[in-house]
Amino acid sequence: MPKVNQKILIWARESAGMTVDDAVMKLGIHDSHGLSAKEKLMALEKGKIEPTRNMLVKMGKQYRRPLLTFYMSAPPKKGDRGKDFRTLPSDYSKLDDFLIDTLIRDVQARQSLIRSAMEDDEEVEPLNYIGSISIKDDLQKVLNVINDILKFNIDEFRKKSNVSEAFAALRNHVQKAGIYVLLIGNLGSHHTSIDVDIFRGFALADNLAPFIIINDQDSHSAWSFTLIHEFVHLLLGQTGISGGRPEKAIEAFCDRVAGEYLLPSEELNKLTIDKSSSFDDKILLISQFAKDRNISSSMVSYRLYQTNRIEFDVWFSLHNLFRRLWLDERTKLKKIARSKNSGPSYYVIKKHRLGTPFIKLVRNMMDTGSLPTSKAGKVLGIKPKNIQSLFDTIFTVA
Repeated sequence: MPKVNQKILIWARESAGMTVDDAVMKLGIHDSHGLSAKEKLMALEKGKIEPTRNMLVKMGKQYRRPLLTFYMSAPPKKGDRGKDFRTLPSDYSKLDDFLIDTLIRDVQARQSLIRSAMEDDEEVEPLNYIGSISIKDDLQKVLNVINDILKFNIDEFRKKSNVSEAFAALRNHVQKAGIYVLLIGNLGSHHTSIDVDIFRGFALADNLAPFIIINDQDSHSAWSFTLIHEFVHLLLGQTGISGGRPEKAIEAFCDRVAGEYLLPSEELNKLTIDKSSSFDDKILLISQFAKDRNISSSMVSYRLYQTNRIEFDVWFSLHNLFRRLWLDERTKLKKIARSKNSGPSYYVIKKHRLGTPFIKLVRNMMDTGSLPTSKAGKVLGIKPKNIQSLFDTIFTVA
């Protein structure tokens, strides 16, 4: 087992609002071997005793930290979690807050381990485009920057047979640019799924190991828009979380860039909709227009609102309608999958959520000895004994 930085233990306890006495009671530590329970915890926190895995599991549960946190190289600095770009719904709960905090800590911990290993690799070059633009920049200038980095032709996106294949093509270009794109919408079970109104995407701006996290609970047709939205946050050099309505200036900027990138204004003008069109006509026309271009109906309707072709209340009604249709479709697909007792294997799903480049990076770091097997399992979110099976899936199915 790799050594744990004792400063992490102190930080995790203190940030959970616990004194040493509180923690001793919560963790169930008892007097033994001539040491009091309090002395044993203090010995752990001073690095005199190495914590067992069972103790770390208990600490993770009581301190409300993912297990991976304890393998970070150092405690996160204040503000490392980034900014909160969201406009949250009125019924936002403490449970939602806990789920988000835990997810982001997990992502930060994974990224910290990857970055630490990359820092020792002399062949790794910093990405100079992180933080290269400003919110004051002209829209076309930002689009030119994106095109120069991604080298992705929107025609390639349009030609794909469905939204999932189109997203995969776009994701591939983003990952080739040095960004790791992960699909995470819960903490490991459907009981901890996070609603897209609470969390849609997360960008971790770093010039060595930048991450983009997309909430996979969202409609597949919306993933591409979220990917570009978060990519713009990286170009701005901003670490933070997005979700809810785009009421803040920074979110409106990222939405504007993502919308123009995936659906240029001249192409939007081909949609024959205006304020005089009936609501039913709007639904039919928008749905077909979006389907033909592998983008979401919600994005098309929002672009129409942005360009003053429909009013806010019409856009809001359309947005809610398309959301309900997606939720109904998702429920139906889940029932079909359960009835057939079929679906992709655990490793295929893992591959899809983590992305092949990320898994290959972990394998290469293991091969060079810069990432021990135990830490690799933490980064991948699987048991160390299952790592080879995941690798076999990648290199035999990919």
